[in-house]
Amino acid sequence: MSSGVQTALTELWQRHWPDCPPVGYKLRDPYRDRWVRFHSLPESKRYAEDESEYTVVLERYNTVLDELFAGEDVYVITPIWATEAEVPPFRPDARYWQTLLVEDDPNTEFRTYCHLFAARHPWRYGCLDELLREIADDKVAGVLVTDTRMRRVYHPYDGGADVFLAAPGERDQTRDRHADWLSSHSSGL
Repeated sequence: MSSGVQTALTELWQRHWPDCPPVGYKLRDPYRDRWVRFHSLPESKRYAEDESEYTVVLERYNTVLDELFAGEDVYVITPIWATEAEVPPFRPDARYWQTLLVEDDPNTEFRTYCHLFAARHPWRYGCLDELLREIADDKVAGVLVTDTRMRRVYHPYDGGADVFLAAPGERDQTRDRHADWLSSHSSGL
């Protein structure tokens, strides 16, 4: 990824999400008014146990992703967490975007870095199924899927997905379409 593309991505992120770095679990607090969480399985069950449950998990992930990104390109942003600032190698289809110092410590052995890689893909229903299944099994974490203007962010995790939309009204409409996928907990978690 050229430095111009890296800069453009960073500027887009800062324009729409200035109160938070591109780390999924950190977005919820500053953007609660644009956030909704969907659970992957009925009754908030966290992990699929058989293929029929994996079908439900992937169907829920893909349904919301398709509503957000149908007919568009998306960025799939994948983190690599490390205790070193040196950028590790990653998949050939993804390009290095930036490194975040997540946990600063005077002792360099206890510092934590998040190296972010971005890949641009045309969105189509099911195109991320392999990655989404790894996320559902907690083999991969911290992935963000965004439109190319970074106005919407989809953050799947093992058990569901946090969705951050451009405005509270859009969040409400998306939430209402899938009300049966919401948590029964008052906090929405």
